[in-house]
Amino acid sequence: MPMTAAPIPRSMFRAADSPWLVPFDASFRIADAATAPPDGTPSEDVLEARLEDSVDRLRNLQRKLYAQDQIAVLLVFQAMDAGGKDSTIRHVMTGVNPAGCQVFSFKQPSREELDHDFLWRTAKCLPERGRIGIFNRSHYEEVLVVRVHPEFLQAQRLPDLPDDLGELWERRCGAIAAWEKHLADAGTMILKFWLNVSRDEQRERFLSRLDEPEKHWKFSLGDVRERRYWDDYMGAYEDALNRTSRPWAPWYAIPADDKDFMRMTVADLVAANLEARGLAYPALSDAARSELEEGRRALEAEAG
Repeated sequence: MPMTAAPIPRSMFRAADSPWLVPFDASFRIADAATAPPDGTPSEDVLEARLEDSVDRLRNLQRKLYAQDQIAVLLVFQAMDAGGKDSTIRHVMTGVNPAGCQVFSFKQPSREELDHDFLWRTAKCLPERGRIGIFNRSHYEEVLVVRVHPEFLQAQRLPDLPDDLGELWERRCGAIAAWEKHLADAGTMILKFWLNVSRDEQRERFLSRLDEPEKHWKFSLGDVRERRYWDDYMGAYEDALNRTSRPWAPWYAIPADDKDFMRMTVADLVAANLEARGLAYPALSDAARSELEEGRRALEAEAG
């Protein structure tokens, strides 16, 4: 049945404003980025109600996104261990039709992935038009974990590894920014969330995994050992966010010490950015409307 979707103006591909939006002028400083909610944040009950409202908005927007079939949505989540990525994805996407979204978690790369360029393993998992793709960790691991642990580069067997690794991180961030610009131009709405958990809160969450038997499976001594590199990770995040936060692929640095506030904020930002895209159900052509009327007449005639 012929249907026509109203075109989405390119000018509408702009990040929704927010106090958590990472500026596009490389002025972001992690030392100034909040990990705790601002003063005056509502109670837990109010935050949960707001989350539910945003999830309802997102549920309706996803239906329009799927029906319109013009753009794809890519949500990228990065955080330190125990930052809340899994639970945020679960709570924010809880009301979305599973047929309309897909989640990919990126851990240690496989041999096949190491035999390709560093963007390959995420590129092959990109969402198609009309769907929401979610990256739990992402291509940014290559300028975060690998930057903190450059010994991982040995397995990548790069033919032109520069003596100054600073040049490599600059090149990779440039490649990421160019790739994301290409995706945005081709119709992918990219939203990136850094869940900014404090070192003290991470420690408490690790301890809770030890105190609660049902969380023991989440505990990893390796995660605890990574805490010694905290400052290195913060430097890597600051550089990566400054080099790759753009109007068509913005980063949001979300305070993550309070999970209720974090989840509500992420859900609201996803919904707000989708609402700004002017999503709508496809409009029927005159011919399609005639088919509807013909179908109604045929069905009503059966009843007689």
